[in-house]
Amino acid sequence: MTVDFPQLAAIRLGYGLSPLTPPPQDPAEVLAGIGLASPLPTAMTTSRAATMSIRLADLRKARQERGGEEDKEFQAHNQMLGRQIHRDLQRRIARAVDDPVGIGERLVQFWADHFTVRPDGPGQNPLAMAFVDEAIRPHVNGRFEDMFFAADTHPMMLLYLDQNRSKGPNSIAAIKQPKRNIGLNENLAREALELHTLGVGAPYTQKDVRELAELMTGLSYDNRNGFNYRPQIAEPGAETVMGINYGGDKRAVLQDIRVAFRDIARRPEAAHYISWKLAVHFVSDNPSPDLVDAMAAKWLDTDGHLPQVYRVMITHPELAATFRQKVRQPFDYVVAALRALGVTGRQVMALDFPQLPAVLTEPIARMGQRWMRPIGPDGWPEGAESWVAPQLLAARISWALTAPGKLLTQAPDPRAMIETTFGGTQSEQLAWAVPKAESQAEGVALILASNDFNRR
Repeated sequence: MTVDFPQLAAIRLGYGLSPLTPPPQDPAEVLAGIGLASPLPTAMTTSRAATMSIRLADLRKARQERGGEEDKEFQAHNQMLGRQIHRDLQRRIARAVDDPVGIGERLVQFWADHFTVRPDGPGQNPLAMAFVDEAIRPHVNGRFEDMFFAADTHPMMLLYLDQNRSKGPNSIAAIKQPKRNIGLNENLAREALELHTLGVGAPYTQKDVRELAELMTGLSYDNRNGFNYRPQIAEPGAETVMGINYGGDKRAVLQDIRVAFRDIARRPEAAHYISWKLAVHFVSDNPSPDLVDAMAAKWLDTDGHLPQVYRVMITHPELAATFRQKVRQPFDYVVAALRALGVTGRQVMALDFPQLPAVLTEPIARMGQRWMRPIGPDGWPEGAESWVAPQLLAARISWALTAPGKLLTQAPDPRAMIETTFGGTQSEQLAWAVPKAESQAEGVALILASNDFNRR
C-alpha cells in the first residue's frame, strides 16, 4: 500500500488522524510540531512537589502525635497525592489529544520511558510529574547530552536509583564515621551507561561504572533542603571513565559530571544505541541497519542534535515501508482512539472521579500499562508480543465497546469515521465490515478494535 505523507506522519509519528485537525503536510511541519511539547506555565516543579510531600510528612507526624482531625487531614492529603497518578495521565492524554502534529507528545512519551523513574508512594507522585516537565520536555528539541544531564541529576532520578545512599569510600563523611556502613551505590552510574547511553555490550567495564559512581558522589536531594552537591560525601581525587579523567586533584563538582555526561553522550556507541531505540519505537521492532546507521551518523555529525536525528528517521523510506508493523502501546492506543472519536483535550480535562480512573487509568492498566508504574528501570517493552496477548487485547476490545458511550452523547457515524480515522489506508476487510455493523456503537467499536487501528 502506498501511503501519502500526511497520513503516514499522523499515524506513524503522531497519535493518529482526527476529524478536528488536518494532518501535517511535510517533514518541516512535523519537525516544527516538536516545539509544542514544551512545558506549560502550569507545569509541575520540584519546588511544588517538595511542598506537597513535606505537607504529607508533617500531617503524618501530627496524626501520630495527636490523631483526631489531623488523621482526617492526613487521609485527605494522602488521597490527593495518590490521585496525582490519574491527574498526570489525564493531562498527558489531554495534551496528546490536542496536539495537531503529535510527534512532540510522542517524543515526550519515548524519552520519559527511556529515562524511566518510578515514584515510591504517593508522596513522590508530584516529583515524578516534575521530572517529565523539568528534565524531558525542555530538551526533546535540543541536544541529547542536555537531556541526559537533566534527567540523571534530577531529584526524582536520584531518589529512584538510590543516589542519596551513595557516599565516597574516602569521603570526609566516611573518614569521620569509620564504623558506619558508608559506601558507594552504583545504581545510577550503571543505568547511566547501560540503559541511558551506551547499551548492553558496549565497551565499558565494571571499573568505569565504579569510577562514574565515585564521580557522582555528592549528588543528593531531600524535600526540605532541595537538590544539593554535598562535598563532604563526595569521593576526592580524579576519576577515569572510559579513558578520560574528570575532577582533577579536587573533589568533583557538578560541572565535572556534566562534562563526563557530554563525553559519554557523544560516543559512537551512544549514537548507535539511542538511534536504534528511536527507530524501534517509531518505525519497526527490527529496524534496518541502514536506517540506524544513517541516524547514528547524523548524531555524530551534530553532537547529538536531536531534531536532525529525527529528520533522518522521518524522511527515511523505511518509515513508509514498515507501515502498520508497530503495535500501539496502551497509552498510544487510547489517545489515538480519543482523537479518532473527535474528543478534545477540554473534554478529557473535564473528567473527574470516579469517571477518570474508570475511563482512562484502569483500562490502560488492564491493557498492560500501569501509569507511573513501569516494571523496571528499562521501561516498557517495545515488541508486539508484549501487547497482543489475549487478555490484553480483550481489554482493548472492552474499552472500544464501552468508552465512547461514556465520553460522547452520541456515537459518530462509523461510515464517516472510517474515512477520517484512516484517510484511505483502511484494509478492504474493515471497509467491508464497518458499514454492515448492526449499530453505530458496534461500528465504532469495530474500527477501534481492528488490527488496522491497533497498529501504526
